[in-house]
Amino acid sequence: MDTSIFIARILGLIYLVIGLGVLFNTKYYQRMFSEMLKDTGILYVGGVLALVTGYLIVTYHNFWVKDWTVLVTIVGWLAFLKGFFLLILPSQFAEWTTKMVSKKNTPVVGICVLVLGLIFGYFGYFA
Repeated sequence: MDTSIFIARILGLIYLVIGLGVLFNTKYYQRMFSEMLKDTGILYVGGVLALVTGYLIVTYHNFWVKDWTVLVTIVGWLAFLKGFFLLILPSQFAEWTTKMVSKKNTPVVGICVLVLGLIFGYFGYFA
């Protein structure tokens, strides 16, 4: 199986489920994000996981091409940067995330994540 398809299947499933969860249980996810951003242990573990995930994707899939597979590379770099900044500047990153995932923005974030899940799911399973 092609690396792009394998990663797209994983990302598609994760993003699709999280996007639906955010849209159908907005208050739960708002509360969860708020609690996560207060817990330094969760921020640390999240930073390590994001850094490792991003590193693995970028190491095995760093393709800057003019088709859908570049989305996998972009997600890998974003995950790597997220982990990097969570570990280097956790307070500032948490503050920025709090602004981004405000109550009014949560549905928008859910829709964006759902759309990414549909895109990755389509290319991972059907295209």
